[in-house]
Amino acid sequence: MSELRFEEWVMPGADVGPENPLPPLQRGGRPAKKMEPEKYPGFSDEMLRDMAYGHVANYLPYTMQDRYTRELKERPFKVAVLENEILKATFLLELGGRLRSLVHKPTGRELFEANPVFQPANLAIRNAWFSGGVEWNIGMRGHCPFTCSPLFVGKVEGTDGTPVLRMWEWERIRKTPFQIDAYLPDGSPVLLVRVRIANPHDETVPMYWWSNTAVPETAKTRVLVPADSAYNFGYGKGGPARVDIPEVQGTDITYTTNIGRAADFFFHLKKEQRPWISSPDAEGRGLVQVSTDLLKGRKLFLWGMGAGGRKWQEFLSEPGHAYIEIQSGLARTQMEHLPMPAGTTWEWLEGYGLMETDPEVAHGADWSKARQAVEEKLETLIPRAKMEADFARTAEWADQAPTEIVQRGSGWGPLESKRLAAAGGAPFCSAGTPYAADALSNQEKPWLALLEEGALGEADPEEEPLGYMVQPEWRELLEQAVAAGKGAHWSAWLHLGVMRYYAEDFAGAKQAWEESLAACETPWARRNLAVLAREEERTEEAGDLYVAAVRQRSNLFPLAVECGRFLLEAERAQDWLDLVEQSLVEPVRSAGRIRLLEGQAALAVGDFDRVEKILSENLVIDDLREGERSLSHLWFEFHEKKLSTEEGIPIDDALKERVKKEFPVPEHLDFRMSND
Repeated sequence: MSELRFEEWVMPGADVGPENPLPPLQRGGRPAKKMEPEKYPGFSDEMLRDMAYGHVANYLPYTMQDRYTRELKERPFKVAVLENEILKATFLLELGGRLRSLVHKPTGRELFEANPVFQPANLAIRNAWFSGGVEWNIGMRGHCPFTCSPLFVGKVEGTDGTPVLRMWEWERIRKTPFQIDAYLPDGSPVLLVRVRIANPHDETVPMYWWSNTAVPETAKTRVLVPADSAYNFGYGKGGPARVDIPEVQGTDITYTTNIGRAADFFFHLKKEQRPWISSPDAEGRGLVQVSTDLLKGRKLFLWGMGAGGRKWQEFLSEPGHAYIEIQSGLARTQMEHLPMPAGTTWEWLEGYGLMETDPEVAHGADWSKARQAVEEKLETLIPRAKMEADFARTAEWADQAPTEIVQRGSGWGPLESKRLAAAGGAPFCSAGTPYAADALSNQEKPWLALLEEGALGEADPEEEPLGYMVQPEWRELLEQAVAAGKGAHWSAWLHLGVMRYYAEDFAGAKQAWEESLAACETPWARRNLAVLAREEERTEEAGDLYVAAVRQRSNLFPLAVECGRFLLEAERAQDWLDLVEQSLVEPVRSAGRIRLLEGQAALAVGDFDRVEKILSENLVIDDLREGERSLSHLWFEFHEKKLSTEEGIPIDDALKERVKKEFPVPEHLDFRMSND
């Protein structure tokens, strides 16, 4: 009997923390990169076009989620559970609808790598990301804006009585709604997930989707996929190229423990091929993921067997939970955005279940037979024709209104619905994905005031500003209001500056932020002016603005980090050390990232004792970025400079090699993702 219920799941988890109030400013209008075919052997012209298309220069209007910690406490998480006689699926509703767990009940087997903790780290578009289960990614390259945020959640009843878990949201960069319908029919050995993306606009938009599935990694886990070649971006020798599989440069890459460094392989499936990917273990059992044809991309991601790769696995979870990711997407690679024509809807069906195949064949030397064995078992598990028929049948309830709304997402979709209604535009969603007005929060309400009363609501300058907008329609409303003298207060000018900056009106942004600062002395306008000064190479002015902003708001961790990075870049290391000592307060002062910046500044001014003390601590960077080597770099540079000073020798290749041999990086500082 199929059942959908809503519960709490308790596990150790960190607090995501408040959003960063500083808008993620960066120069807009990133030019498309020209892809030269001779540098990408085996890539089609269409792929090269899509790799140069759709990139965004920053992630406005979203703000960063970078104030989490590594302090784990037992805490409840809201979950949805879909269950029938064979499978039990658990979704984390407050965390992007992540499909955390899929248990095969007859064997008691967990089909995913279900992370036993919730520990964010800096791997996503908005910084915070966590590993495990199946993550849904929409909009633009990277782990999506919703991966650590709640979605709208509702309950739908299929026409045959099957309970359906519906999750939906409105993606603010592409300005498109998406919908995920998960269901588990009576007696089904496969969990089914129906996805819909709509482009409600009169113009083409760049689109991206990848479903990322974490599965256990063992020495005997093999990744099987119906392909003879893959695209890689720098694995081993050489750059981007299409390579034959399973062996690449003498290594069988379908066994990930053969590989020393982190790597991605995007598999090339033929157009007529049924898209699937599987990860059988030594006994020939493991997850299989399958979809209808639109979701043609398949990928393998692995951390590699180097010390840093192993460290990352534990940094994201606990020892004993090594994983790899088998992924599926709209394009052949994750470097591509696909043109989604105006007024179109893209839909597909995904399936997740237990694959059981002959282990001798699955792990045999004949790659073709290993793939074929899975293909045959898959046709028994869920025939291709049946999956296509289910996809067509479920269209009947794709627009059916939920019988119950269980969780509200953000208020931006509801606000956009109100704007469109006021402008006489057509709604961007169907009755199946209602954006209720009661989802509006304090972030959206000032903009509702602009829409309904003609003036942006004024914020308290002591409160952290949030709720940025960059849509041209909203900018026009705010420009008109300020020009008419309606609500021309400090926060209106602050937001208008962000909008102008996004539109590449940099002179206008500067004028707006100066007006904001004149109306009220806030660190928010000072910081934005510092960013602009930095980009316009007014280096001394930028540094002074940053220092003034930090002194005004010395307990704001993201602002202190930004200031420290810039002062080091501007060769003002002593100014940073003075600011740390004189202005920063706890817990900012002792945060790992601040200590790292302090160590880098101390090294720049030759204070070896201070660097050595910092490196001797259990230095932990909560928001360490994937691929970041700042900890190991500081370790090596410290020993190089110290030996150079003590022995009166130059820092050359010989000294660098000596340091690598005599002073290996301590395990707790080693996050290098390759062995070189």
